[in-house]
Amino acid sequence: MSPPAVGVVVPTRGDRPSLLREAVRGVLAQAYPRVSVVVVVDGGDVVAVRRQLAGLVTAGGVARRVVVVGNRFTPGLPGARNTGIAVLDTEFVAFCDDDDVWLPGKLAAQVVALRAEPGGEFCSCAIEVEYGGRRVARTAGSDRVTEADLTRSRMVMVHSSTFLFRRGAVWVDESAPAGQNEDWDLALRAAGRRPLVYVDRPLVRVRWGASAYVTRWAERIAGLEWMLARHPALVRDRRGAARVYGQLAFLHAALGHRREAARWALRAFGTRCGEPRVPIAVAVALGLPARLVLHRLHAWGHGI
Repeated sequence: MSPPAVGVVVPTRGDRPSLLREAVRGVLAQAYPRVSVVVVVDGGDVVAVRRQLAGLVTAGGVARRVVVVGNRFTPGLPGARNTGIAVLDTEFVAFCDDDDVWLPGKLAAQVVALRAEPGGEFCSCAIEVEYGGRRVARTAGSDRVTEADLTRSRMVMVHSSTFLFRRGAVWVDESAPAGQNEDWDLALRAAGRRPLVYVDRPLVRVRWGASAYVTRWAERIAGLEWMLARHPALVRDRRGAARVYGQLAFLHAALGHRREAARWALRAFGTRCGEPRVPIAVAVALGLPARLVLHRLHAWGHGI
């Protein structure tokens, strides 16, 4: 049986060419025979990005198809991803952010795992978080990820740069505020159809230090509120609800909104008294720098 064609969507603003080149190089270096790449430029210069990628269309002596297009849908990350999906005509679609790197064997391992699952539609894999010169593996400890798993925990190891799915099975919701949590929402919806197939080996290097989203506190608040409105199960699961409430407490504290931080911290504590984000949010509200907290957490491969 011939391997299915895979199209890879790489969204970019075009403002970090060296990282983008490395991301595309990691895709093209995969030992997989049928790969095409669509780089979607969101708000940047398409011609300039084409120049940035000049010379990368061949890897290992095998010519690869690399197309660079502008975002044709809603401005932002969700619209860029959907533009890539719409451009492709491959059986499978994969995502890779422009600051992440696929490791050798990633694509072949996921295609094998997904095709071995009757009716399988969506696959993820473990990651290797890189931050401040340190690398930490984040695994799931399972070969399946369910909707309940993703409700109870965001599961950072179910990362957008690990996504591989059948084209047409899912689309990114472009209503996500500032693109926040569009990947969590996508994975939750996919898992609601059937459990995600999971390859529990770190096959993607995720670079947190280059993320543009981490300290956009207000946007992150809007993204969590959007998730609570879209996914009622997040509120019904006490552990998952307390985690989100604790995150909201931290984010409001980072903005200096002490009253809102206290309200969400009390709600988190009342939902689950052992929620670890509550004392962290309180400490930030009292003056501990939020960026310092994230720096310490990220150094160990964790987020808030």
